[in-house]
Amino acid sequence: LHTTVKFLRKTGTEQRWLERHLKDPFVKASKQQHYRCRSAFKLLEIDDKLCVLRPGLSVLDCGAAPGAWSQVAVERVNALGTDPAVPTGFVLGVDLLRISPLDGAVFLSETDIADPSTLREIQSLLPLGKADVILSDMAPNATGIKELDHQKLISLCLGLLDISQSILKPKGTMLCKFWDGSEARLLQNRLKEQFRDVRTIKPQASRKDSAESYYLARLYRGK
Repeated sequence: LHTTVKFLRKTGTEQRWLERHLKDPFVKASKQQHYRCRSAFKLLEIDDKLCVLRPGLSVLDCGAAPGAWSQVAVERVNALGTDPAVPTGFVLGVDLLRISPLDGAVFLSETDIADPSTLREIQSLLPLGKADVILSDMAPNATGIKELDHQKLISLCLGLLDISQSILKPKGTMLCKFWDGSEARLLQNRLKEQFRDVRTIKPQASRKDSAESYYLARLYRGK
């Protein structure tokens, strides 16, 4: 009986998630506009408001799977050279998971960005070894323990900030997802040490009940 009740409870939770997912306007829009997932609209909204991406920029997309942010980046930086009147950009995506190929983007699938050999590979692929913009929608595998998951994500962002010192151009931009918690201020302060402008953003496409927000750090102080 205990097992049966537990199974029913889990099934009910999954059913509610599925119902919310199917009603989600961003899920519907992603299918209509052929984006790989709803997260595309988070980046679209941020870029529409704050002009993170523009033709000719080189972009490193971290935690890229399934590729929706890379789709947006390819469009916005003109990575396919679709518009001959503006510069052609470059998009490189990295993820531990497999990423299906995308025209206009180069992917390092099943690749750990924290591995030192990955940094060398990134540098070899980026034009002149540098990125204008680092995007991160990375997230750790959730344990369900809110504070632990928060700390793991902050650690990922701090690791990426360390990597940025080798690959981000002066005056470059970093956009990274974080989950609210005790160490968010630590990440914010570290970003403020290395960027002249740091702001917090919660796009409309981020669910209201989610602890998810983004730090947008601009004007990198590095050499």
